[in-house]
Amino acid sequence: MSSKYQTKIIKEYEKKGYYVINMIRTNKNGIGDLLCLKAGEKPLFIECKEKHDTVKPLQLYRGREVEKYGCEFKLLKDG
Repeated sequence: MSSKYQTKIIKEYEKKGYYVINMIRTNKNGIGDLLCLKAGEKPLFIECKEKHDTVKPLQLYRGREVEKYGCEFKLLKDG
């Protein structure tokens, strides 16, 4: 289930012209919560964290991993 913060980020990036996919279930544990696509730009994976959430080492590893494949990665934290 999407958090309020994640929903806010989805709306924000859609307003910027991105096609946003919520990566609810994938074959890669730790992959970013959102995949944002926009013509002419690198695919962007976003990991959304609420104030009380902690970032797991696997999530950071996946972020570095997608960057190696030419994607961008952002970690956004509420508050």
